[in-house]
Amino acid sequence: MTHTEPKPEEAIVHIVDDDGAVRYALGRLLESVRLKYQAYESGDAFVEQYTHKQPGCLVLDMRMPGMSGLEVQRTLNERNLSLPIIVITGHGDTQTGVQAMKNGAFDFIQKPFNDQHLLDIVHAAIQSHTEQWAKDREKEFVATRFASLSERERDVLDGILNGEPNKRIAGNLNLSEKTIEYHRANIMKKMDARSLADLIKKTLLATQN
Repeated sequence: MTHTEPKPEEAIVHIVDDDGAVRYALGRLLESVRLKYQAYESGDAFVEQYTHKQPGCLVLDMRMPGMSGLEVQRTLNERNLSLPIIVITGHGDTQTGVQAMKNGAFDFIQKPFNDQHLLDIVHAAIQSHTEQWAKDREKEFVATRFASLSERERDVLDGILNGEPNKRIAGNLNLSEKTIEYHRANIMKKMDARSLADLIKKTLLATQN
C-alpha cells in the first residue's frame, strides 16, 4: 500500500506491520517530517515487493502472522541487501531485539515508543544507508569503467600501478613509449580519472572485493 511515490535515489522508509492502525500512525508520523514511506501488511508482502531501488530504512515489527520480523531480516541478509532495519518489539521483549541486533539490525525500539525517539533512529538509519548507497553506486560506476578497458590497457595499467615509468612499461610490453602514452591517455579517459592519484583510487575501488 503506497501513500507517497519516491523519486529515483530518494530515501524511502518501509513500514512492515500487520496492524493497520500502526501502519497508518507511523505513516502520518513520517509524513509530518516530510519523509517518504511505503507500508506493507506482512513480511511476505514486503519480501515480494521490495526492489532495492532507493536508499532508506525498514521499520519492522517482529511479531506478525506469516513471516516473522526475524525471518524477513534473514531473507534480506541472504540476498545481501544492506537496508538498515529498525526493529519494533513488544514491551519487555528484549531478547528478540537483541537477537535482531546480533543479526545486523540497525537498532531496536520497544512498544510503546516515543515518536521523536523513533524519528531520530529513522533519520540516523537513512543517513547511514544514503552514505553507503552513494559508495556502492560509485563502486558500480568505476567497475563498469574498469570493465571497458582492453586487455592491453590493463597491462599498461598494471605497470602504472607498480609505479613504472613509460619507458619501462614499453620495454616490458615490447611497445613504443608513444604507444604507452596513447594507452595511458585512453585509460585516464575511460576511468574518468582527473589525476594519477584519482586513477589509482578508482582502480582499487573497482577491483576490491
